[in-house]
Amino acid sequence: MTPRVTALLVANAGMFLLQMLFDPVFSRYLAFYPPEVLIHPWTPFTYMFLHGGFMHILFNMWALYLFGPRVEERLGGSRFLGLYFASGMVGAILSFITPQAAVIGASGAVFGVFFAFAKFWPRAQIFIWGVLPVEARTLVIVATVLSLWFGYRGGGGVAHFAHLGGYLGAWLFLRFAERTSAAAAFKAKAAVVQPKRVDQQDVARWRRIQGANLHPVNREELDRILDKISSTGLDSLTTPERAFLERFSQTH
Repeated sequence: MTPRVTALLVANAGMFLLQMLFDPVFSRYLAFYPPEVLIHPWTPFTYMFLHGGFMHILFNMWALYLFGPRVEERLGGSRFLGLYFASGMVGAILSFITPQAAVIGASGAVFGVFFAFAKFWPRAQIFIWGVLPVEARTLVIVATVLSLWFGYRGGGGVAHFAHLGGYLGAWLFLRFAERTSAAAAFKAKAAVVQPKRVDQQDVARWRRIQGANLHPVNREELDRILDKISSTGLDSLTTPERAFLERFSQTH
């Protein structure tokens, strides 16, 4: 078990116990009710720690236990929490589509974790009811279609759009994480910088290089490149050839 997943399991279990002790007052101030978000602006965060019953929290925490550790190991602890809460909060935003009732539960956040799992391991086998194998990527597609269908039909007390928001939040967060990762930074630094377009002023500067002061090997290369410009034009120069001329034009 990874640290952040363990912390989330404990936090959800603890909040569920408090909810059982102090409801309905407890849920009144922590559940997310879209029309009252300006009155209770903390609820897009706190609603993730409330649940509608034992089976509700059991399903969510079981899914978090199954998929969370591998995703946390892949992303790291801080980014895993970022994924979790971004998914849950975007789930709250999409709940404005059907704002008639209060929204509670970690489902949006957990759906986001599962989306990340399916992205990293799309062919992993998920056993529905413990017997029916389905690839993770297929399960994401099926869950999306069902959430759209039941969401627009009025879903029977289930916040289907919060589930879709979990997927959307995870997708947005992972896109951001990829663009700000160390690998992306390295790739950007390693990208080939396109040289500026050369003109006759550059050629004149290159021809002023004092070949007599160069090592014979470099002098021979200088003569070859200048002859190439005369015979085939500036556009025929390669990036290393331009770099060679620039280097010696700046030192002579």
